[in-house]
Amino acid sequence: MTPQEMVERALARDGADDRVVIVEEGSTANLRFAGNTLTTNGVARSARLTVISVSGQGVGVVSRAGVRSEERLADVVAAADAAARDAQPAEDARPLVDSRSSGDWAEPATVTSIGVFNELAPALGEAFATAESGGRRLYGFAEHTLTSTFVGSSSGLRVRHDQPTGRLELNAKSPDMKRSAWTGLATPDFAGIDVAALDASLAQRLDWAKVRVDLPAGRYETIIPPTAVADLMVYLYWSAGARDAADGRTVFSAPGGGTRVGETLSQVPVRLYSDPAAEGIRCAPFVVAHASSRESSVFDNGLPLSPTEWISEGRLVNLLQTRHSAELTGLSATPPIDNLIMTGPEGGRSLEEMIAGTERGLLLTCLWYIREVDPQTLLLTGLTRDGVYLVENGEVVGEVNNFRFNESPVDLLGRLSEVGASRQTVPREWNDYFTRTIMPPVRVPDFNMSTVSQAS
Repeated sequence: MTPQEMVERALARDGADDRVVIVEEGSTANLRFAGNTLTTNGVARSARLTVISVSGQGVGVVSRAGVRSEERLADVVAAADAAARDAQPAEDARPLVDSRSSGDWAEPATVTSIGVFNELAPALGEAFATAESGGRRLYGFAEHTLTSTFVGSSSGLRVRHDQPTGRLELNAKSPDMKRSAWTGLATPDFAGIDVAALDASLAQRLDWAKVRVDLPAGRYETIIPPTAVADLMVYLYWSAGARDAADGRTVFSAPGGGTRVGETLSQVPVRLYSDPAAEGIRCAPFVVAHASSRESSVFDNGLPLSPTEWISEGRLVNLLQTRHSAELTGLSATPPIDNLIMTGPEGGRSLEEMIAGTERGLLLTCLWYIREVDPQTLLLTGLTRDGVYLVENGEVVGEVNNFRFNESPVDLLGRLSEVGASRQTVPREWNDYFTRTIMPPVRVPDFNMSTVSQAS
C-alpha cells in the first residue's frame, strides 16, 4: 500500500466518530569514519502508522511500525477505536482542523540514498590525507534522513511534508589522543560543504591546545559560539510551554499567577523566532502531533503554522500553545515549530571579530551533558567539551581545563554584552532531536564556570 492508500483505508473503516491518520515513510543514509579512514556506510528504510480515533470526547492513539498489510492496518485502527471508547473525555478535545489538501498529496514518498554524499565523500578523502600529513586524526559521521509525512482526517484534511535532515560531525585528535577539537553542521542536502575549511579550523584548534593553561573555577567573560548558543536556546524553547507557565511551574511563570508574556528578558534587542519557510532550515508548515501533551494536541493535527515570534526586541511575546491551552491562558494559539532562529542588532560581528576584540576572556567550543537543575529559574548544568581557550589581547593563547557550568539561558539573556552575526549551526547536545537552527555567537561578561572538570 502507498501511504495515501493507508490513510484512506484507515479513515474509511467504521468504529469511531472521527479519526486522524499519520503515515511516515523514512529513509536514512550514513557514512562513518575513524582514524582518517571510512569505516562504514549504509542505508535504511522505516515506516510508521499512527491512528488517532475519537469517540464522543474520548481519544485513542495507537502507533505501529512496519504496517504494510490490510490486516495489520485493520488491527491498528481497531485498537485505536477501542482505546477511544474506553477513554475518559479528553480535556483538549476540539473540532478537527478544517478540510485542506496539499497540492502534492498524490506524489510518491521521497527517499534518500547513499548518492547524497557524492560531493562529500571525495572531499572527506582529501581531508583524511591532509590530516594524516598534518599529524592529526579525523573521526565522525555524516547522516541524511528524508521523511515523508502524510496527515489525513475524517474532516477532509489531506496534507503532506517531505523533510530532509542532514548533519555532519567532525572530531580531530592529536596522535596521543590528548588534544581534541570538534565542529559540526546541519544541511538539508550535503551540497557545497567546504570540508577542507572545517578541517583547517580543527587543525587551528589543535594548535591552540599545544599550550595548556590551568584556571580555577569562577565567573569569566566568555564568548559562546553559535553551536553552544543553540543548545541553550533550544532548551529554553522546549521549556516555554504556556500551560506550565500559567500553572506556576516554570521560569516563565509570573509572580502571583499568569505568565511573563510581555516582560523584557534582555536589554539587548534580541529576537528569537521560528519560521517554517526559513531558508536552509525549512520544516513542516503544519502541526504533526502523535500524542497530546501540555504543549501539543492531537486535535491540532494539520493546523497551519506561520512565522512566530517568541522573543521580540528582547521582550517575551509568545509561549508554546495548543488551541486548548490558548483558551486557558487567553493568549494566541502558537504551536511548536521545528526550527529556531536567534538574531541580535544589525551589524553584529563574526565570531573571529569578537575574538579579536577581546582583552581577556574564554572561548567555548561546545557544551554537553546538559541537565536541568531548577525549572523555576531554568538553571542548567553541564560540561564544556573539545576545547575551552584563553583569549588575551585579541588572540587565543592556549587551551584551558574543562569546567562544569551552572547557568540559566533566561538569565543569560539579561546579561548579554554582545550578540554577533547569526549563521546556520547545529547544537552539539541536542542534534539527535533538533537540528534546524540559526544562531549568533554571544558574549557574556560573567559566565559561571562553577567547578573545574576532569572530563576530557
